Amino acid sequence: MIVSIGEILFDRFPNGKRMGGAPFNFAFHTHALGFETRFISRVGKESNGEEILSFLKANGFDAEYIQMDEDHKTGEVIVTVKPDGSASFDIVRDVAYDHITYSPDLSPMLSRADLIYYGTLIQRTDHGFQNVQKMLADRGEKTRTLYDVNLRPDCYNRKIVEASLDQCHILKLNDEELPAIRGLLSFGRGDDAFIEHLFGNYPIEMICLTLGGAGSRLYTESERVEAEPEKDLKIVDTVGAGDAFTSVLAIGILKGWPPKKTLETATRFASKICRIQGAIPESQDFYRDFSSIFS
Repeated sequence: MIVSIGEILFDRFPNGKRMGGAPFNFAFHTHALGFETRFISRVGKESNGEEILSFLKANGFDAEYIQMDEDHKTGEVIVTVKPDGSASFDIVRDVAYDHITYSPDLSPMLSRADLIYYGTLIQRTDHGFQNVQKMLADRGEKTRTLYDVNLRPDCYNRKIVEASLDQCHILKLNDEELPAIRGLLSFGRGDDAFIEHLFGNYPIEMICLTLGGAGSRLYTESERVEAEPEKDLKIVDTVGAGDAFTSVLAIGILKGWPPKKTLETATRFASKICRIQGAIPESQDFYRDFSSIFS
């Protein structure tokens, strides 16, 4: 079973809104690809929250662990898409997911998870930080953890990142986040030396580095493999591409695939997401070609 902890929200584009949030995108993909998935989040008890719950029910997605908040609105992000397909994000503060709450009732589910996914944004408040750390501490001895960094401006600090690395078995980040974390931790040498430092000072077993148009790399302590990006890709936007990549990365690791196969399959799936607007497909048919790979 895969457990994802974190935000669910609406990405507001100039021409409308779409459901998003990296932990939700990740969980939706792993569920749609046939893996038992649980998602821990929080939405407002208002129209946007009800719309989210209705969408999840219609798609057979388990919403048992999505908390309802009477005092705070469902999260929103204002998305600006640039001419090259990349995006910038204005993240609304003090929303429902900032008030996600730990409960001992979560313990049995967390302790039997094969993998727990978490990120940085959900920990941007002290309340969120403390509650996510409690959930991670409740994991089973054999549960692996995946920290998908996803740094957003003014939504992280050294304490959050260090504590998240302390809990991390699989680290996923991009080529902008790697030097950002290196600087945050005051590591004075280059990226390659920093990767060695991460393996030597944290429980990290694997590091996945996405490189945008240059592809991706997967590091273990003993090897490094690379995957090329898809050629002649017709990009609509890149929103959610990293989350799609991470969902297949997690599945490949859990299934024990060779690193090269995992990386190449994750790259293909992320490329397919780039061909649609937003992070979530409108039809389950989108997943058909990939579901057969995982069956």
